[in-house]
Amino acid sequence: MIEAEHLVKDYGANRAVDGVSFHVRKGDILGFLGPNGAGKSTTMKMLTGFLSPNAGVARIGGHDVQKNPIEAKKLFGYLPENGPLYHEMTVSEFLRFIAEMRGFRTGPDRIEKIGRVVEICHLDDVLNQTIDTLSKGYRQRVGLAQAVLHDPSCLIMDEPTEGLDPNQKQEVRKLIGSMSEEKAIILSTHILDEAEAVCNRIIIIANGRILVDEKPEDLRRRHPRYNAVRLTLHGADTKPVLNILSALEPVEKVWQEDDWLIVVPGKDKTVDQLVLQTAREHNWPLASMEKLPVPLEEVFWNLTQDN
Repeated sequence: MIEAEHLVKDYGANRAVDGVSFHVRKGDILGFLGPNGAGKSTTMKMLTGFLSPNAGVARIGGHDVQKNPIEAKKLFGYLPENGPLYHEMTVSEFLRFIAEMRGFRTGPDRIEKIGRVVEICHLDDVLNQTIDTLSKGYRQRVGLAQAVLHDPSCLIMDEPTEGLDPNQKQEVRKLIGSMSEEKAIILSTHILDEAEAVCNRIIIIANGRILVDEKPEDLRRRHPRYNAVRLTLHGADTKPVLNILSALEPVEKVWQEDDWLIVVPGKDKTVDQLVLQTAREHNWPLASMEKLPVPLEEVFWNLTQDN
């Protein structure tokens, strides 16, 4: 549905995007992540035809965005970062304008398309307000409404929840999720928990190059403490416990951190059942045991700090 093949973009001597390639299929919600200046927005602008690449090809639904821009642009909705809106228009006027630009000029067609996006973006209460009087959250909803008004098969969004409060972010995430089965979606963000909550695939880009293209759980596996467990004991001497745990075959590291004992297995190994079995065999007064949380932020930092 969405294809980037060896995209390159130079700004003078600076190469902003350096040979980026990926495909997005129907049903994918691709989180496009990277630090500031990594090339995220530039890549998305090339995919949507707002920028011409120095090399490579962007396709939407098989149409080359540069050679067949009209056919390609019929197939996607685009929400750019700080999406442009006509602030002097009311929400109703703006959506009518967008509908007409998209070719829905007869009354029934236009009313049906506008009514649908008003409902899914919850804009009923502000239809007659001018856009300059809206909160940032409502402006973002209007921007999203224009992007999906023609029910495109592809949706490309650059920081769609930027500046929204937690409730507004949750609403936008639910809306994106509800559309995912029938669309190919790219979501650019620098918020890791957003990517984890919404996306079934994550690309991390740095210095214009793709570092990883994986499912969120596979990305989490890159963390050095993936599958680690932490446990607490009721008043037991932890020194012999640490010695026993460190001697277990799959264990790579063991240490004490405050009241926790942290047990880290080797790569692609698990230790939770083994630790539980060992605790029972030695009658340790086990108070609690749980998987150690693995923040995606740390994986992201490890991948991008030297790039």
